[in-house]
Amino acid sequence: MKKIELRVYQIVGDEICVSADDGHRVYEIVRNFISEKKKVVLSFLNVTMLTSAFLNTAIGQLYGSFSGEDIKSCLSVSGLSELDLALLKRVVENAKCYYKDPQKMEKTIKEVLG
Repeated sequence: MKKIELRVYQIVGDEICVSADDGHRVYEIVRNFISEKKKVVLSFLNVTMLTSAFLNTAIGQLYGSFSGEDIKSCLSVSGLSELDLALLKRVVENAKCYYKDPQKMEKTIKEVLG
């Protein structure tokens, strides 16, 4: 099956990807492809700034709708620097923990933050 390339730069309309709103636009598109079991490459070509807020919404949120296996089989990324790949890995690990038991995670966060 051919992979469809989605360019984050074109979806967001900017090389700066920092807001959760922009991440949500990416999430909606990627979610539709995964729902249809289509393979997609999320290209970060021409993206110069990336934050965890953006990635949490664009990719992390997928773990609330799909299994890790479904995401791994349908979604891949390209065009990320080593630093941004490390950030993405952290976002994915946190999302897996969160969606495994959201209530426990919320309770822990409240305890830590007082």
